[in-house]
Amino acid sequence: MKALFKSISFLLLVMFLSSIQFEAVASNIEDYYTVNGVVKDSQTKKKLEYVTVSIPGSSTSTISNVDGEFSLKIKTSVNAQEMEISHVGYLSSRIPISKGEEIKTYYLHPNAYLLKEVVIQPELARSIVEQAVGKIETNYSPASNMFTCFYRETVQKGKRYIQVSEAILNLYKEPYSKGISKDRVRIFKGRKLVSQNQKDTLAVKLMGGPYMSVLLDVAKNRDILLDKEMLASYSYTLEDPVNLDNRPQYVISFRPAVVLPYALYFGKYYIDKETLSFSRIEFSLDLRDRDKAISQILVKKPIGLRFKPLDVNFLITYKVQNGVNYLNYMRTESQFTCDWKKRLFKSKYTVLSEVVTTERDDAPKESIPYKESFKYDQAFTDKVVDFADENFWGGYNIIAPTESLLDGLNKLKKQYH
Repeated sequence: MKALFKSISFLLLVMFLSSIQFEAVASNIEDYYTVNGVVKDSQTKKKLEYVTVSIPGSSTSTISNVDGEFSLKIKTSVNAQEMEISHVGYLSSRIPISKGEEIKTYYLHPNAYLLKEVVIQPELARSIVEQAVGKIETNYSPASNMFTCFYRETVQKGKRYIQVSEAILNLYKEPYSKGISKDRVRIFKGRKLVSQNQKDTLAVKLMGGPYMSVLLDVAKNRDILLDKEMLASYSYTLEDPVNLDNRPQYVISFRPAVVLPYALYFGKYYIDKETLSFSRIEFSLDLRDRDKAISQILVKKPIGLRFKPLDVNFLITYKVQNGVNYLNYMRTESQFTCDWKKRLFKSKYTVLSEVVTTERDDAPKESIPYKESFKYDQAFTDKVVDFADENFWGGYNIIAPTESLLDGLNKLKKQYH
């Protein structure tokens, strides 16, 4: 269970301090072009968030933002002819690539896969999960991989952004037959904007943000949910099935079945019906015992500050390529209020971090040295420099910023002039 506490003890409240600045030197990236678009539901015309956009037969991919928008940079050498758009509950779609700056709209068609009518007992739902755990080494990468990832971390006070940090990461992962002890992540290139407004007296730091790409890989780090002890701590229910990447998925919800000294989770597993691989895992921290929850997510706060968690949510998705599952996307989101004793007003904060894998090397020549790696007890904002270059990302794929984020960035930038 020690790994569990490391994975979710990620909030640190401190008074504003000067940050240590660090910048990695970026190497040139080869020629590329960009495809921009927005993804919508074909029936409701609703914009779809967190949709995977990839190039079939390659490891190039990105994900849409909460406004359904994406920007995919494609290396010329890939010689891509089409892209694939996929999302849970929808039919995947392959679309010919159209070069140009125009932002096009792409539609996905809803699809629900119906299982034959059968009475499912909770014991059978748990059995499906246990079978999926037993097939992890078969379904997930048997080799070491080096991923290129985009990472973003934001802090909002109310609806106002007070901190935005972004980076290109290198993520090294050993085979899924091994543990996470040698999985490492490092910052390749990063930047930040932090509010200079004197009213923002609290600095909210997310400890180990990039390291979540190691710890929250639930299929590999089974201590979080999938080891024998944790499996026995939950009850399971089979929900209505869905499609993901045109493949039928079991949807199995889980909830705490026992009382332990630490908080457990509520969540859902999406398990491929044919291969029994975990395709998507959603879970939220049980906040019914707030003292337990606070002890797991709060590292430090000033004396006299009252901290109340409202939501702590996690999402992990995997992408199949040539029959092998690889890490695709992770998101952590926490909402909480802070107020000082004897004061009338509370401030609501939202801390969000997300990482998407955009490229993959199946045969890395070396791993990431420990001294270069980012540790779980480090704050990302202490390791990167302020925003400066508008063309900072070059040919690297990122998660397209939302309209509200762009507006927040512009307001933060003005504080520096």
